[in-house]
Amino acid sequence: MGEADVVLALVGDIYDAALDPTLWPAVLGKATAFVGGSAAGLYAKDVTSKTGNIYYDDGGIDENYKRLYFEKYIKFDPSTTAHFFAEIDKPMATADMIDYSEFLETRFYKEWALPQKLVDHVTVVVDKSATSVALFGVFRHERNGVVDDATRQRMRLLAPHVRRAVLIGRAIDLKTAEADNLAQSLDGLAAGMFLVDGDGRIVHANAAGIAMLDAGDFLRSGGARLVASDADTDQALRETFLAASRGDAAIGARGIAHAMMSRSGERYVAHVLPLASGTRRRAASSAAAALFVHRAELGKIAVPEVIAKTYRLTPTELRVLLATVEVGGTPEVAETLGVAETTVKFHLRRLFSKTGSHRQADLVKIVAGFTGPLAY
Repeated sequence: MGEADVVLALVGDIYDAALDPTLWPAVLGKATAFVGGSAAGLYAKDVTSKTGNIYYDDGGIDENYKRLYFEKYIKFDPSTTAHFFAEIDKPMATADMIDYSEFLETRFYKEWALPQKLVDHVTVVVDKSATSVALFGVFRHERNGVVDDATRQRMRLLAPHVRRAVLIGRAIDLKTAEADNLAQSLDGLAAGMFLVDGDGRIVHANAAGIAMLDAGDFLRSGGARLVASDADTDQALRETFLAASRGDAAIGARGIAHAMMSRSGERYVAHVLPLASGTRRRAASSAAAALFVHRAELGKIAVPEVIAKTYRLTPTELRVLLATVEVGGTPEVAETLGVAETTVKFHLRRLFSKTGSHRQADLVKIVAGFTGPLAY
């Protein structure tokens, strides 16, 4: 198989894992081989408590070393804080976070990486909150060498698909969906689910989705096509559905998360899963994509991308907003983000202006109106 064929097959496997999470270890094993490394995983880190956990991995790291990392060495890993400030979907290697010669002198390298003959690690952030990050990473053994441009490019190809699959998998909380019972499994979801063709025509909707259409609020059926009341959102959905009809890889980073709001002010988040190949293709008939729509709930981690799009926030403004919600007052936010209190106050004024709020308590209420599927 040529590299293009390998990418297409791997992306299809990634989206199959969104519906059947038991596939993740095998998918991550294929990602390890494609990117070039000795192990891969989906995991999370908390930058303040210096703790974390693994969602899925391919078994390439010894169980004892995995335990030691999260019990002890995560505190000495120079990437732990750097990952928090990384851009979503942008591949980062060790040398992007610390001078490589300095890295070789760290306790983390000498006591944890060196005994395993690990020389580098390339990661992409798939989601983040004020103090936590969820990551997709591939370790490089000495036989692979340090991360190079080809490694970064391969990670860049996979990153948006891994991110979408993780978000959808968490949003629908579906343990497994086989080809012959996919429709029944999706019909039982609390989230609204719509199977649509490339033009957005509705092929199937589950009970929750039909209820949304009957309400005729932020989503409706117009000429058999799924229509979002907000014009910008509707256009974005059309483009995403069309891309999905062209294949798994074509959807790329388009429409990872779409924000919607009902007339009563309730917020919803929507994710699009392409149905172009594999188990999904066999089960979906003429559908090109599945749209999952779920209501925002209190107590869940906010989806940064949706909040930023809604209020047109800069990355720094978004970090200050989320830190204000999760950490507290201005001094605490400044300490967490490593900036001056005057900087935090400046960005708070910008946030008040953009969100139409007047107090930090108002910002908390705003973030509480959004939800994200990752739980750290």
